[in-house]
Amino acid sequence: MKPTYKIPESVLVVIYTAALDVLLIERADKQGYWQSVTGSKDSWEESPFDTAIREVAEETGILVGGAADGNAVPRDALQDWHLSNIYEIYPVWRHRYEPGVTLNKEHVFGLLVPRAIAVKLSPREHVDSIWLPYREAADKCFSPSNAEAVLQLPHRQAIA
Repeated sequence: MKPTYKIPESVLVVIYTAALDVLLIERADKQGYWQSVTGSKDSWEESPFDTAIREVAEETGILVGGAADGNAVPRDALQDWHLSNIYEIYPVWRHRYEPGVTLNKEHVFGLLVPRAIAVKLSPREHVDSIWLPYREAADKCFSPSNAEAVLQLPHRQAIA
């Protein structure tokens, strides 16, 4: 059977509140690695926006455009920041991609949520979550592109 490889195109979704508190989640496969929601496209045809909606639901249980309840937000709460990063895939994770693939294109989104939103982690992917003021959250992110996106929050919120 042919192995299934990840598509080297992904999303980064910074989940935040109006007070600029940021949700970070700790990776299950790398203790101490804190990040925002991330994930690769499931198919080449899947749009980055749809990837962001799917990944947020899978990793946090937050439903973008879902029924109004404790874990749903309106579709327009998810904003495409029209920012993409090209970065080198960490060697520890390169086996997930086709041989020779070393770069990933990451599309950045912001998701404004109420502070009291229910967060339900996928234990297969993440083991803990924390809300932090945006500057502290940026310092805690292991990924430089994630930290930079978090630091853009005051500007992004002003133009949303």
